[in-house]
Amino acid sequence: MTKLQVAVDLLTTADALALTNKVAPYVDIIELGTPLIKSAGLAVISAVKAAHPDKEVFADLKTADAGFLEADLAFAAGADLVTVLGAAGDATIKGAVEAGARHGKKVVADLIGVSDRVERAREIAKLGVAFVEIHAGLDEQAQPGYSIQALLDDGKAAGVPFSIAGGVKLDTIAAVRDAGAEVAVAGGAIYSAADPAAAAKALKQALAK
Repeated sequence: MTKLQVAVDLLTTADALALTNKVAPYVDIIELGTPLIKSAGLAVISAVKAAHPDKEVFADLKTADAGFLEADLAFAAGADLVTVLGAAGDATIKGAVEAGARHGKKVVADLIGVSDRVERAREIAKLGVAFVEIHAGLDEQAQPGYSIQALLDDGKAAGVPFSIAGGVKLDTIAAVRDAGAEVAVAGGAIYSAADPAAAAKALKQALAK
């Protein structure tokens, strides 16, 4: 079954914990967004993992260099999954994967900004990552004519394990599941909702239908 991942794109540990305490019963993976980690530091990883030891904690580092070192730091802080940029060199990705193996944890390659997502996904899948994230960032989503369908099409075409991030909402999450995604990543659909817990619950229920 497709897992539900909440992207916590907040800026303080206190706000992250306030949100995750509400939505944890309905999500499988808690993603600590890049701005959150830059703002609060690696300590936010430890804090969230301590609060939710039964959840997978996903550190969205988007590492572009020093793959082993950065991944090792995040894993040591308690992360279960760490992202490296798909646009990074293969040596960087391999280094992160090596750190993951050392800790018994997983690495995800984020394809944000990659022009040929299908081809790069196939290349990266051979480097030992758990899966690739077919991802349209906030800036791409804001462009006229953006559609999540392009992500779904690329995920299916690549033929490797993938997640989808970028416009996952209640009216699109079933399509993400049906495309075969390992993980559906919802950010604003949860943290910007008037009732984040209810929003997360509805998304989880939609995945199960």
